[in-house]
Amino acid sequence: MSLARVMTRATADVQAPEVCVEVHLAGGLPGVSVVGLPQAAVREARDRVRAAICNSGFDMPQRRVTISLAPAELPKAGGGYDLPMAIGILVASAQLPARRLDTTEFVGELSLGGELRAIRGALPAAIGAVGAGRGIVVPMANAAEVALLEQGDRRQATSLTDVSLWLAGRGKLAPARAGPTPPAAMPPDLADVVGQPRAKRALEIAAAGSHNLLFCGPPGTGKTMLASRLPGILPPMSATEALQTAALASVSIGGFETSQWRQRPFRAPHHTCSGVALVGGGSFPRPGEVSLAHNGVLFLDELPEFNRHALEVLREPLESGRIVISRATRQAEFPARFQLLCAMNPCPCGQSGDPSGECRCTADQVARYRSRVSGPLLDRIDLCVDVPRPDRPVLGVGENAGPDDAPGDVAGGEDSGRIRQRVATARKRQLARSGVANAHLEPAAVRHHCRLPGGAGALLESAARRLRLSPRGCQRVVKVARTIADLAESNFIDEAHLAEAIQLRRRFRKW
Repeated sequence: MSLARVMTRATADVQAPEVCVEVHLAGGLPGVSVVGLPQAAVREARDRVRAAICNSGFDMPQRRVTISLAPAELPKAGGGYDLPMAIGILVASAQLPARRLDTTEFVGELSLGGELRAIRGALPAAIGAVGAGRGIVVPMANAAEVALLEQGDRRQATSLTDVSLWLAGRGKLAPARAGPTPPAAMPPDLADVVGQPRAKRALEIAAAGSHNLLFCGPPGTGKTMLASRLPGILPPMSATEALQTAALASVSIGGFETSQWRQRPFRAPHHTCSGVALVGGGSFPRPGEVSLAHNGVLFLDELPEFNRHALEVLREPLESGRIVISRATRQAEFPARFQLLCAMNPCPCGQSGDPSGECRCTADQVARYRSRVSGPLLDRIDLCVDVPRPDRPVLGVGENAGPDDAPGDVAGGEDSGRIRQRVATARKRQLARSGVANAHLEPAAVRHHCRLPGGAGALLESAARRLRLSPRGCQRVVKVARTIADLAESNFIDEAHLAEAIQLRRRFRKW
């Protein structure tokens, strides 16, 4: 037999398309050629595979070896093709039997000594293999993330020798299993935040309905501190959400850590990041920050300091929940259903609207600063909240503080655990009613699940005229009102719920 076919998966994107590695041995001068749009790492696999075969006790065929990676039009990158290439060569040269090749896929990078090294995208590859009704063999370093799938035949191996003995029926490969998972770090507690009851209330509403939120206020008033407490009050992830998020992290540059399992992502890129870094891209498309924040939060601190073009690329994924990256050779689609959380100062010096009256910015300077955030992007933000400077007594260092009180003791307030319980209860009501969080309701679902009584409808019409709300803005107000009603465990939206939603929609002071 001079022909062998081994199935594997591309590490192109989160879909992990199927790739057939065909190996043919022919007469002629000894050599190895790889066809099928291989990138540099795949072309270099020839030398790694040759050394791994020889150092694993096998013979490299002294014939012309042609390796085809099909489909040919799909670019191939990464070291995950090493293992299937080596197996194909050994089967084509009759050093290994072909059994189990029809029911098993193989991924893994080989060292020169034949050991298997971790690859990127092992979890999407396992999901694709199980979906195709096959098992999969992965390096032991990837076993922990593959074990999260809990379905299908998933096996781990440490070397080419282990895989060869298993294919020959003289050894066993252990099922992929997760090692000890380090405990996840506890998120900071919302009780640490001094004062700011309105901002805390907005944060609770945003967490319950997955609404977009923007904080605006002078420097040092707690905007970033509030934002960092959002992960601690978000509802738990479902198994499907956790798997989607883990698969996206698996194909990213940093990879997936098992300690992140079932932890909603909280991405906070620096304001110098580019549009490509936010939405993803590259000659070999990789997910960007909006996809890595899928089912979680994307926090943009100092919002006006971001590049205007970088902010504008957020508009489409905020509406569609996905991002499509098109290149000359291929197209990749990544999910991007994230919750946008932003913070900004009201003017360049940050003191506009503050009672201290210290702002010396001109009207033109304030207008230019605020114009860095476009109206269409602001229209997609559901909650806009001022975070004013608290009074000295509220800080716990004034007359109201006792001699034994530490700074911040007066702040008190509810801890994240109690708020998280209310948020989780409200989210369960939403999922039972419509299957999605309120922020993701389609227009038809809004009309069906968010009906307004006569008084509330008149209030919304009046607010739309006075605040010049767009039709999309009106819909977002109604969605927020539905979330407020869910937090109050009410089946109907009344005028009080709608009035609070309108107040939270209003722009900032002197906006």
